Amino acid sequence: MAAQRPLDRDRERALALTLALIALVVVLTFAMVRPNGWPEAVAAVPAAVLLIALGAISVHDAVDEAGRLLPVVGFLAAVLVLAHLCDDEGLFHAAGTLMARASRGHPRKLLLRVFVIGATTTAVLSLDATVVLLTPVVLATARTLAIAPRPHAYASAHLANSASLLFPVSNLTNLLAFTVAGLSFVEFSAYMAIPWLAAVAVEFALLSWLFSAELRPRPVPETAPPPPEVPVFVLVVLGLTLVGFAVTSLLDLAPAWAALAGAVVLGIRSFAQRRSTVRGIVRAVNVPFLAFVLCLGVVVDAVVLNGPEAVMRDVLPDGDSLPALLGYAAIAAVLANLVNNLPAVLMLLPLVAAAGPGAVLAVLIGVNVGPNLTYVGSLSNLLWRHVVHRQGLAAKAGEFSRVGVVTTPLTLVAAVLGLWAGLELFG
Repeated sequence: MAAQRPLDRDRERALALTLALIALVVVLTFAMVRPNGWPEAVAAVPAAVLLIALGAISVHDAVDEAGRLLPVVGFLAAVLVLAHLCDDEGLFHAAGTLMARASRGHPRKLLLRVFVIGATTTAVLSLDATVVLLTPVVLATARTLAIAPRPHAYASAHLANSASLLFPVSNLTNLLAFTVAGLSFVEFSAYMAIPWLAAVAVEFALLSWLFSAELRPRPVPETAPPPPEVPVFVLVVLGLTLVGFAVTSLLDLAPAWAALAGAVVLGIRSFAQRRSTVRGIVRAVNVPFLAFVLCLGVVVDAVVLNGPEAVMRDVLPDGDSLPALLGYAAIAAVLANLVNNLPAVLMLLPLVAAAGPGAVLAVLIGVNVGPNLTYVGSLSNLLWRHVVHRQGLAAKAGEFSRVGVVTTPLTLVAAVLGLWAGLELFG
């Protein structure tokens, strides 16, 4: 009897792991396909409930995982509202006008402006703002100037991933890593500044080379668009919100409070001037997507608790030497393109946390830069595909991956080298 108990437990864990993996595949497939436009939560919520009911994960573990993710989800909601209010206040319209005036019809100059504004938008307002709000502006600007839109559209897609390295608030994956890295907001940003600059610079060089035929100089129009009305109030609020992120970190408070404060200030002004509506704010919060994030965390936790931890520990390197950092990033990138970057970071962070912040940040580079290789890599890729298809730009999976094969490996290596340099520089 005593000998059979371990065997029974092994069988139970194997069954639980099988159920959890099936649930993960179903949830991710549904999120990628989104039949009839249904939200991702339609599959994620039942999957999490079913795994709890079947015993693949206990109620206690599920509640613990949801509680760990709740501050992250709260921040995401606040930032989505903040980005929506910035759009209502005309920030992205002004950005499009500024890009058009500065480029004066020159495709390569426009690409440079897209990189500057796209990288800044991603870092400050998160990748969702770049995909949902900036990408349509970029496409409209290119078409208004009679410039081929493909290079600039792919720039916004890649920047939504690789330019999200800078701040803890730039990406949902960053927030998850920030909670286990043991760094302050300022320390995190200092370590990731060089990787961020390296990734953006390499992406620009490679996309410029890859789309060189579509970026050739063309006749410059004689007249330029009128100067934009710069939303100074919005820029000041965003600047103060960034300062608030650093202050909340020093006070050991969740960054969601700073994002919420910025959203409240902008919201009061926007409602007073009748630029925003309650319905628009509610839609911006995107409750179904927040529920999807929480339930996906439960599903991934069910996978991790029932099996692959030992295997992953054998594969992962040790320490924070340059080869180890490259190994962490490469494994994270591969895993992100197999199961999506959000499950990948949820799986890997508990396994590398003990190795120190260098290992955590290397994993973060892998799950942020790596997804530029395939549509599966991140939810922002799928969202970008939906946005550009709606704008009439065909971006098939094969083309997306061909662009990713050219840019992703070198960008990944450059960012890791930047991280290694930052660790050496800042100790």
